[in-house]
Amino acid sequence: MSGEHSLQTLCTLLDVSRSGFYAWLNPKPSKRAEQNQHLRTKIAQLHEQSRQTYGSPRMTIELREQGEKIGRNRVARLMREDGLQGRQKRRYRVRTTDSNHSDPIAPNRLAQLPAPTQPNKVWLTDITYVPTGEGWLYLAGVLDAYSRALIGWAMGSTLDTAVPLAALLMAVQHRKPEPGLIHHSDRGCQYASQTYRQTLAAHGLQASMSRKGNCYDNAMMESFWSSLKNELIHRTYFATRAQARTAIFDYIECFYNRTRRHSSLGYKSPLDYESSLN
Repeated sequence: MSGEHSLQTLCTLLDVSRSGFYAWLNPKPSKRAEQNQHLRTKIAQLHEQSRQTYGSPRMTIELREQGEKIGRNRVARLMREDGLQGRQKRRYRVRTTDSNHSDPIAPNRLAQLPAPTQPNKVWLTDITYVPTGEGWLYLAGVLDAYSRALIGWAMGSTLDTAVPLAALLMAVQHRKPEPGLIHHSDRGCQYASQTYRQTLAAHGLQASMSRKGNCYDNAMMESFWSSLKNELIHRTYFATRAQARTAIFDYIECFYNRTRRHSSLGYKSPLDYESSLN
């Protein structure tokens, strides 16, 4: 009715204050709504920084590290309302192991060991593959069982001993382990080959191999492959092997080892977890 009568007359007749009318006309967001908007903006930024991989558990930790006092349920609700979610793990089966060979098989030393309490005591290694427009790119990795840091890796277009051997030599060069370190792998012909066994012996590393047909002995390494596949490989088409190499290097060095929060490490990154020893 403001077009027919003066505002003062209407406020007097209806017993409404002018300030009350203007507050209704231009409502101010509540403090809670303002906080939610602030959090939504921050969550969206952090979700991008995590390469769209963080769900509510890791996002909650990240926000708390930045000074936000917030619970996981609220984070989960805000992420759900904005259509943000972490990467869901997909089941996959990779066959890169050829155990039909006559080379010596090392005993399973890993099964008898307690969990390591410091780095460079137990290393896990394995091979997986990445599809590209040029064919398969094979990736070998060496994982420290204490911090789950990927400390050595190599890539190649063929599935021969040279690829895992290069990953091992990278790990040895960077970490310089003391003799006696347990090196655990599957029974693949690459790891049982004379060249690989001689390299282990030359650096004082003890070979350990999984039981036949049992992938659970190397579950930590399988978990890393799963993260790599779900957070990078399954989301990307690589036209060339060179593109895949660049993306994998970036994932390992810039994200996984240094930034990505690991639930089994108290939501620290692998290298942060190692540095907390000092």
